[in-house]
Amino acid sequence: MADPLDHPHLTTIGLFMEAQAGLAAAFERELEQQSGLSVQWFEVLIRLARTPGHRLRMTDLAAQTTLSASGLTRAVDRMEGAGLVVREACPTDRRSTYAVLTDEGEARIRTAVPVHVAQVVNVLDSVFNPDELQAFTDLARRLRDAANPCAAKASEAGGLEGDAA
Repeated sequence: MADPLDHPHLTTIGLFMEAQAGLAAAFERELEQQSGLSVQWFEVLIRLARTPGHRLRMTDLAAQTTLSASGLTRAVDRMEGAGLVVREACPTDRRSTYAVLTDEGEARIRTAVPVHVAQVVNVLDSVFNPDELQAFTDLARRLRDAANPCAAKASEAGGLEGDAA
């Protein structure tokens, strides 16, 4: 029997995790310096800004971010205090609450996005040609869908709670 420490999948996932950690650290420093937004706030604002109506149920937002449910609640509390988001009750399900992007939140994310896009383009275009980048995107989506099905479902119309809202 082969030594499990030599399993090639350990190398693959290790490289993936190391790349993610390096990218996150580099992106975080630059993003905060250039835009004044923390990565957590950016992550929430970009999801809201890219969603029709600029609103998501908190459950869907939590599934699409790296924040825990309680971490998201705390972040949204602080962002609400800063005037970047507001909470709205769901009219069809009193158990659900929406996080909604404010005009100020949209202005802040629109200022931050060019900084982030420049970083991402710089990294990805220096590593992949266009065909490789498309293949990487497709593979990353497939991996995300398998590893985090809640994020995949939350990205669909109706999100985690279906089309009830």
